[in-house]
Amino acid sequence: QVQLVESGGGLVQPGGSLRLSCAASETIFSINTANWYRQAPGKQREFVAYITNDGWTNYALSVQGRFFISRDNAKNAVYLQMTRLKPEDTAVYYCNWVGIVTRNGHGYDGWGQGTQVTVSS
Repeated sequence: QVQLVESGGGLVQPGGSLRLSCAASETIFSINTANWYRQAPGKQREFVAYITNDGWTNYALSVQGRFFISRDNAKNAVYLQMTRLKPEDTAVYYCNWVGIVTRNGHGYDGWGQGTQVTVSS
């Protein structure tokens, strides 16, 4: 298990933008897949986006064209740039890394603690 720290959540007006960050405190050599999920109160966890070690990305239809996932290997971080936000985007957002390789070995997984995103006018 690798500890991940999320940041960047907050309150934003509809149509606005927000950038979420997910970072590891230790050096990460590679990640098989980095995912973003979200969960609204009373609802099941929902897939948002992922990026693979090859740089391939995939998005849920509900966010396609509005959200963009990226990574910065030098900073051991993965980001989610959210644009044209809608009230239905309101949720707690979680990052999840699978197949992490560190100096100590490989096969680790990690979850962020979650960051609240609220879209309201």
